[in-house]
Amino acid sequence: MVTFIDEHREVYGVEPICKELPIAPSVYYERKACEADPSKLPKRAVRDAILREKIERVWKENFGVYGARKVWRQLVREDVDVARCTVERLMRQMGLRGVVRGRKAKTTISDEQAERPLDLVQRKFTADRPNRLWVADLTYVATWRGFVYVAFITDVFSRKIVGWRVSNSLRSDLALDALEQALHARPDHDDLIHHSDRGMQYLSHRKTRCCGH
Repeated sequence: MVTFIDEHREVYGVEPICKELPIAPSVYYERKACEADPSKLPKRAVRDAILREKIERVWKENFGVYGARKVWRQLVREDVDVARCTVERLMRQMGLRGVVRGRKAKTTISDEQAERPLDLVQRKFTADRPNRLWVADLTYVATWRGFVYVAFITDVFSRKIVGWRVSNSLRSDLALDALEQALHARPDHDDLIHHSDRGMQYLSHRKTRCCGH
C-alpha cells in the first residue's frame, strides 16, 4: 500500500488515497520516516532486516536447496541467535524455499474420455529400418531450481533420440514440439508409426491431427 501511495500521491494526494485504503495517513508517514532514517524502525524490524541478509546468504551459498531447518542450523553454527520459527517466517516472506526430497512429479495424466488412436505396435518394439517406428515418452529431471520436464522421441531401430524438448511445465505443446523437431531432423519418414502412451499430452487435438499413433 505504501508503494501504491508513492506511485499516485502526486495525482490524488496521500489523504484521499488513504480514505480508500485500509491504512491511516499517520501509518504511511511513519513508514516513510523509517525509510529515510532506518534508526527509527522498531527493534524487531531492524533485527529482521539483518537476519534476512544472513538467511539469503546461507540460502544462496547452498545453491538454493536449503529449507528453513537447514538454514537455521547453519546460522546456529555461525553463532547467530535466532529461533527456527523466525527463520521459517522470514523465508516465507522472502519467498525462499528448499528442494523437497522425495517429491514425485506426475508426467502421465490419463484422460478416459479422450478418443484414442489404435495401437499399431501391440507391444512389439522392433523395427527393420530407421524411421519405421518412433517411441515417445515424457520424464522429469530434478534440478537446483526444481523439476523440469523432458519430452523425447526415440527411433526404435537405432535407439537414438531424434527429437526432444525441455520445459518447466507439463504442457501438451511440449510433446508436440519434440515431435516436430524429430520430423524436421528426419524428413524421410514415410510409413512412420509414432507410438506413445495414453496421457493427455499425447492425445491433444493438435497432436492427433499432426500424426497418427
